[in-house]
Amino acid sequence: MTRKRRSFTPEFKQEAASLVLDQGYSIAQASTSLGVGESALRRWVQQLTDEREGITPKGKALTPEQRRIQELEARCNRLNGSRTY
Repeated sequence: MTRKRRSFTPEFKQEAASLVLDQGYSIAQASTSLGVGESALRRWVQQLTDEREGITPKGKALTPEQRRIQELEARCNRLNGSRTY
């Protein structure tokens, strides 16, 4: 029997990573209390750290600011792609 892959909202990921970065939880403590895998939480912590440093992620952003940047970049790409020179 196969396990169904769980998905989490960007807000959940941000809050989970914030437990580690801002509230002093260890990765193990936070992952146990939230019921998520340590490797997933490590990725979220790294992504939130990067986003806070202004690095736009390749995947879905966690922070509202980075999500807005991604939306604007996508809009620019669509507009630039539709022009004929």
